[in-house]
Amino acid sequence: MNTHVLVLGLLVLLLGLLQSQAAVVRYKFVVQESNYTRLCSSKNILTVNGQYPGPTISAHRGDTLIVDVINQATQNITIHWHGVKLPRYPWSDGPEFITQCPIQPGTRFSQKVILSDEEGTLWWHAHSDWSRATVHGLLVVSPRIGTTFPFPKPHADVPVILGDWWKNDIQAVMEDFMRRGGDPVPSDALTINGQPGDRYNCSRPYTTKVYVDKGKTYMLRIVNAAMNNIMFFAIADHE
Repeated sequence: MNTHVLVLGLLVLLLGLLQSQAAVVRYKFVVQESNYTRLCSSKNILTVNGQYPGPTISAHRGDTLIVDVINQATQNITIHWHGVKLPRYPWSDGPEFITQCPIQPGTRFSQKVILSDEEGTLWWHAHSDWSRATVHGLLVVSPRIGTTFPFPKPHADVPVILGDWWKNDIQAVMEDFMRRGGDPVPSDALTINGQPGDRYNCSRPYTTKVYVDKGKTYMLRIVNAAMNNIMFFAIADHE
């Protein structure tokens, strides 16, 4: 009997220690129209905090995220946390009219994102209409405080967000596709971290470049944020 009580007490103590290491991390997402230039022309796109791709969320395993979403755009929006299980709390999962109502223009909503055993490179993105094309970003979940990666810690992280870009307004492009039927309208460019490659017109000065030091190890955090494309990724002269 005493042994059982002792074991139970140790389990309660261990659970308390694990919970005490978890934190509540808060972010603010302002959804708004921003002007961006790609492929020799400019247009307004939907962004978070004016950034494309959007801001990176960083947390530790077991943390709880509170993301205050303020909709200053002219269309409804929801945010989905791709790869997060949200145990017993689907109310912030993001699919509009399924797990929650969309956040209407001029309103705000605090998303509660409960991290459980997730760890590594996840991502967040809009889950309403075609807004995911530009409203997305990384969700990086590090090991729980006091623990380490199951491999030597890399020198630095390198975000690699794969996506695509349309010269025209994506909403109008896809509405036209829905009226006509057939295959979705292909994008005008593929992108890495929001920038087309240097073979696209007007893109060479802005192409994503990553500078590394020989002999150091880098962690590539790769996400495919493209709308309809399966991506294949490789590094030249590397296995």
